[in-house]
Amino acid sequence: MRRPVASRIIGGAVFGAAAGAVGTVAMDLELYRRYRHAGGKDSLWRWEFAGSVMGWDQASAPGKIGQKLEGLVLRRPVPDSWARATTNAVHWSTGIGWGLQYGLLASRPSRHRMIRALALGPVAWLSSYVILPLTGVYEPIWKYDAKTLGKDLSAHLVFGAATSASLAALTRKQP
Repeated sequence: MRRPVASRIIGGAVFGAAAGAVGTVAMDLELYRRYRHAGGKDSLWRWEFAGSVMGWDQASAPGKIGQKLEGLVLRRPVPDSWARATTNAVHWSTGIGWGLQYGLLASRPSRHRMIRALALGPVAWLSSYVILPLTGVYEPIWKYDAKTLGKDLSAHLVFGAATSASLAALTRKQP
């Protein structure tokens, strides 16, 4: 028996958000592995929660997007003391938001579930190279070398695979 539409939508959103958090952890673990392999010394906890971010000049792309949004809302410069918290909030809300959207899409019946699952990582990756240059946070995609783009894409593939697998596990029908 099929669940009511509202139940599928709510379940898709909730389970999708949880799966997005799992995907974010998986992607971050891969990025942290690369960071340590390249000689990085910060602990996982300090690295994950932007422990070295003391101002906007050290903030990652999510932090800089958050700074712009906060500046628009507050209509004044945002203090450097907000950089770390903003970086973390936007980073995690981005991964969870992608998972939520994916969960909503996946709650719809489809014969193309595998294509949808395989597309999540590349779509999230490509959207960052569309949206972030428009905000002045990234350069246009053609300004990056293939190695940089490949490393970024592979991290997003980890995100997509972990998010898709998590959502499948969370929504699997029990006997």
